[in-house]
Amino acid sequence: MRISRAGYAEKLYGFWLGQCIANWTGLVTEMDKIGDAGDLSTGPFYTRADWGGADQPSIWAEGVPSDLSPTIDFVFRGPDEVWGADDDTDIEYMYQWLLAEHQTAMLSPEQIRDGWLRHIRAEEENYLWVSNQRALDLMREGVLPPATGEPGNNEHYDMIDAQLTTEIFGLFAPGRPDMARRMAFFPIRTVASGQATAISEFYVTMYSLAATLPDELPMRYRVFELARAARGVLPDTSYAAAMYDFVADAYADGKPWEATRDSLYQRYQVRQEDGYDVGARGLYCGGCFAAGINFAAGLVSLFYGEGDIKETIKIGTLAGWDSDNPTATWGGLLGFMLGKSGVEEAFGRTFSNRFNIHRTRQGFGETGIDTFERMAAEGVKIVDRTVQEELEGGTDCQAQLWYVPAADR
Repeated sequence: MRISRAGYAEKLYGFWLGQCIANWTGLVTEMDKIGDAGDLSTGPFYTRADWGGADQPSIWAEGVPSDLSPTIDFVFRGPDEVWGADDDTDIEYMYQWLLAEHQTAMLSPEQIRDGWLRHIRAEEENYLWVSNQRALDLMREGVLPPATGEPGNNEHYDMIDAQLTTEIFGLFAPGRPDMARRMAFFPIRTVASGQATAISEFYVTMYSLAATLPDELPMRYRVFELARAARGVLPDTSYAAAMYDFVADAYADGKPWEATRDSLYQRYQVRQEDGYDVGARGLYCGGCFAAGINFAAGLVSLFYGEGDIKETIKIGTLAGWDSDNPTATWGGLLGFMLGKSGVEEAFGRTFSNRFNIHRTRQGFGETGIDTFERMAAEGVKIVDRTVQEELEGGTDCQAQLWYVPAADR
């Protein structure tokens, strides 16, 4: 297949920009709403009517709303400001940096370990949670991936961590999700096992296929096509597949997104159906960081957002649980599909192009201030290497095309 190289840097810029907008907007409501012992009569979840209203405290905020915004609204950084890194963007940044540093498309367990130990602070505040933190502790003890994500070593193996750190590998193998999943194999399993890996591969697959659909097609059509294709990586007997089918059916039936979200809470966190038992384990906040329930909530914003980046971010921000993470995933995907100019057009404004990786990580140059232009250009070079060295395809720099062999070649 032929994939345009000419506009790919613009799309990668859109990925970083869309992800930052969605990440920081979702942080306003992160862990504000996680349900209330199965009783929704008190209205523990946000609804569409809450957009623009007062932000409520999160489960750990001791009665204080988010300091990012007093209201539930988009969080932007203007041209004279700088986007801060967060855990939804910083490890993906690190993986891209490591791929470029080692001049490879396939990171080894040793390269992953060394990168984590060099670029992630050992002490708090290091912006790591649950499985990511446990994996770092294991690496400091000499354990290599994928053992760092195995249930016998990492009790948080089925939390959300892998989902928010590996989607970018799909963009490094456009049109070849099989290759993208190979590239992401060790990064995903650094912190995950079981169904959490399948959910992460769902996202990687969507990202990889995003470059194959013509820009002229409606965004709604493209998003649904990507989701349907990625559904194939979810085992039919898994709770992840059941969650996908449940949300897809509810959307097709015309059920409001709030009702679908409330039904997910009852079905999975209260009744533990389809083999989803996280809520029964006595975990903090009922397992509100889990891969499963956040995947389900993310599907609500994906389907009901219908490819509209603003609407998708709004719904994701209001959907509950770890609301910045699924929202950042879709902001990145839709931002890639729209490109920099498309994101700016959607919001009717321009944004900062600067990114401070040293807000959360360390060891990336003197200041840690990078630009989306440089990050996008580096991503294009990684795709060049993937296509030529791993896929044995070709790059036509004059025509600005990649020639990507089919998977069955």
